[in-house]
Amino acid sequence: MANEMLSYIERDSFLHRLTGATKLICFLLWSTAAMLTYDTRILIGFLIVSILLFIISKIKLSEIAFVLGFILLFLLLNNVAIFIFDPNQGLKIYGTETLLTGEWGRYKLTLEQLFYQINITLKYFVVIPPALLFILTTQPSEFAASLNKIGVSYRLSYAVAIALRYIPEIQRDYQTVSLAQQARGVDLSRNEKFGKRIKNIVAIIVPLIFSSLEKIETISNVMDMRGFGQNKKRTWYSEKAYSGKDFIAIGFCILLFAVTVTFFFVNNGRFYNPFH
Repeated sequence: MANEMLSYIERDSFLHRLTGATKLICFLLWSTAAMLTYDTRILIGFLIVSILLFIISKIKLSEIAFVLGFILLFLLLNNVAIFIFDPNQGLKIYGTETLLTGEWGRYKLTLEQLFYQINITLKYFVVIPPALLFILTTQPSEFAASLNKIGVSYRLSYAVAIALRYIPEIQRDYQTVSLAQQARGVDLSRNEKFGKRIKNIVAIIVPLIFSSLEKIETISNVMDMRGFGQNKKRTWYSEKAYSGKDFIAIGFCILLFAVTVTFFFVNNGRFYNPFH
């Protein structure tokens, strides 16, 4: 069976030992700072830390290769779309024009536009790896317990845990349904025409949806029968206590966020302008 994507991977690393709530707080601070700033220097710094975090996590690149490939494809499409719909956005932001090529109607490649789109690309590489690490290094039940510990309703915490736990479950169901349909003669290989393959994939998606709805109904009934939601509080089997590492990680992310905000005042805005 193919490797499951976007599911918890057991490793003995610094990131795995942090509580789920700590990783969530750090991710929110990290992604907010990265999405707000367009300072290339800050983004490069974030990128270096992001690569170091991936090395520390002991997650192999081959284990997320498919997801990264999909993200890179989306990144490429996004950059092409930005250039097609607004090829002069860089000029509006940085206020200068440095032509790199000739003009084709409203289209022209300028250094400012290239610099702007490099910043967009950097944002992807800064935010996506921590998002993947958050999912791959966080055990869903432990994460739910951590959320509840910081004040989030245990009903909402449990819903988040079920959602995270359901990602590999859907992948297993997809594999099962896919193999069953292929045994019945449904061809999903590249030998089939693209339109026919799309039609055959629908033959997998439809039973997958009905199977998922049936499981949701079963889980919902079981939770009702066990009295879930009757009490104001509940205990957690996978609860993890906060340690010094959690406070160090949160403190580091707060520092990164504060540095990012400080550079807003240095740059007189969110953009770093090297053309002035």
